[in-house]
Formats: sequence, structure tokens, C-alpha cells
Amino acid sequence: MHVVLVEPEIPPNTGNIARTCAATRTHLHLVEPLGFSISDRYLRRAGVDYWDFVEVHVHPDWQSVVDYLGHPETWYYFTSHSSRYYTEARYTPDSVLVFGKESTGLPATLLESYQNQTYVIPMDSRVRSLNLSNAVAIVVYEALRQQNFGPMRV
Repeated sequence: MHVVLVEPEIPPNTGNIARTCAATRTHLHLVEPLGFSISDRYLRRAGVDYWDFVEVHVHPDWQSVVDYLGHPETWYYFTSHSSRYYTEARYTPDSVLVFGKESTGLPATLLESYQNQTYVIPMDSRVRSLNLSNAVAIVVYEALRQQNFGPMRV
């Protein structure tokens, strides 16, 4: 599977997501501009010793991700502006899970272009959003659960 972070801003979140990707054999794609340097010590500390176990790709823009992974019409986009729960999606080993930056989420242009592929993690309406690294972990593990945990089986 693939996790795509569009313009992530907070180094520890991306580090935690990298750790989740390492633990689940999920590829991580970062779309620039990033709110930090990839060598940022906070980013490295959050990922601890797991950076060698995750395949990370940095893309200069959205089109670069599309060119690299292809077929965005079959991808899943996560936003608080959807009526479909993340558990309704049918994930496969090739799924591409797309998340926006911490402050504003996914760009409106992406949400408009792929509105039939948007999903939400339900939460109390008094809470604006979940932490990005928590949201990614929730979705990645649901995708793996649907696949009977594939390579993670014990």
C-alpha cells in the first residue's frame, strides 16, 4: 500500500507516520512543499530507528505523485468533509491513501476532482480533526484488517 501526505507541516507527525509505514510495509510519499527538512532532527527522532525500513518518496508536486503511482481515480482521499466512513472503502494491497496537511487538510481542488472517493473518520462534532499520524494509523490498519493483515499476520 501507499500513504501520500500532501504538504505535511509537522515533523513529529510525519516521523510517526513513517514508523507506522515501516511497521506495516507501506510506502510513504511526501508531496512538497514540506513544512520541515527531511533531515529534521524531530522528524528523525519520531521515526526512531525505523527509517531504514520504510520506502520514502518525496515528490515536488501532485502531478509527480500521479505520474509515479498512476490511476488516481482508484485512490482514497481522507477528509472531514465526506459522508462515507473510511470503513466503507474496499482496500487492496495496491491502495493509495491520501491525506492533507495538518492545518487545512486536502486542497479543495483534489476534493472536488475526487469527491466520490472521499472518506471520513467519524468523531465527535466538537472536535475539528484527529492528529494526522493517528488518522493515518487508523486507516492503514483498517485497510490491513480488510486484507486479513497480509504480510503482518502473526
